[in-house]
Amino acid sequence: MSNKIEQTIINFVKGGDNSDTALLDKVLHKDFRVTNNGFMGTPGVTIIGKEKYLQNIRDGIFGGLPRKMEIESIEECGTIAMVKLRLESAENYFVSYNSLVLDTDNEWRIVNNLAVVDAKK
Repeated sequence: MSNKIEQTIINFVKGGDNSDTALLDKVLHKDFRVTNNGFMGTPGVTIIGKEKYLQNIRDGIFGGLPRKMEIESIEECGTIAMVKLRLESAENYFVSYNSLVLDTDNEWRIVNNLAVVDAKK
């Protein structure tokens, strides 16, 4: 199953890098959330649902920049998994923890993305 989980993460990153909302829609669970603490300089926790996330991709607020990706770990337990990855774009460094669930159609979907984004200096 780890290969399917890894492919889901690759598609998630590729979808963001290429602003491919169709690909993102396939790998994101219907209840997907981005959770961030200190999002874009905003104090406190920010939570963005799937539709708003996809709209931000469409509007060019998120995504559109290629990133180097390194999957640091995949932990799988039955129908859930956690993936830690590091990303680097021309502008930012990211550490991203992604929670996945094995959906009813037997496909892995990302249900939560918890990320820290640091601007390059």
